[in-house]
Amino acid sequence: MDFNTIKVQLGESVAWVGLDRPEVRNALNAELIRELTEVFDWLDKRDDIRVVVLKGNGKAFCAGADLNYMKEMTQFSHNQNIADAEKLSKLFQTMHFCNKAIIVEVYGACVGGANGIVAAADIVIAERETKFAFSEVRLGLTPATISPFVVNRIGSTHAKELMLTGRRFSAAEAKEFGLVNVVVDEAEMLSAEREYIDHFLHASPDAIAECKNLIRMVTGTDDRFNPVFHQTSLLIANQRISKAGQEGMAAFFEKRKPSWDKFFQN
Repeated sequence: MDFNTIKVQLGESVAWVGLDRPEVRNALNAELIRELTEVFDWLDKRDDIRVVVLKGNGKAFCAGADLNYMKEMTQFSHNQNIADAEKLSKLFQTMHFCNKAIIVEVYGACVGGANGIVAAADIVIAERETKFAFSEVRLGLTPATISPFVVNRIGSTHAKELMLTGRRFSAAEAKEFGLVNVVVDEAEMLSAEREYIDHFLHASPDAIAECKNLIRMVTGTDDRFNPVFHQTSLLIANQRISKAGQEGMAAFFEKRKPSWDKFFQN
């Protein structure tokens, strides 16, 4: 398959997928979201692939939504916003229900929707200096479409800490919250990746798939038609056209504080 925003390398039992928009720190846009969804669906159907490794090219894993993409959103109709949000949700669902072992390696920055990718993975390896943020509330929005996957991964208590504050947090904190599995120095990323690949290749691929099904069943996230996926898409669509959402994004592009920001420094 040919892609414009990602690169795919197939090896023996392993596929490496690379986000390839380094000029914008691999920020998410409609094309990248579509291509990632397609590649995970494609790889899930391949009997010769047992492990998928997702990385990024450039200075950051993923800096959240692309600026031009965000500007387009401000002009979307309500129905266009719903359709757009459901496409992002579909990406996370495709990863969540994929029966291959998924490893994600993050570095630099992991912001907004990128955390949905992380939450939908099985193993997350973070470079020690990586900065994370659920920054949506500071834009008058909420991390709606990623929330089913993030809350499932880290629990509601940790989700409140990170989603309600919108603050930046470190890789060490991300590990403490359960968002990532292991934190390593840059020079150790490859060896950590190889160690996990080795673990997965020693296991039965059928057992891996059934174990993932088991975990989804036990945690109540095994319903592909769960209405929460549509409800969260509807929620963010409503927020994008709301007064707060429009003000938040306008303030972001105009490089000013939004009207609700009452923080002052003496």
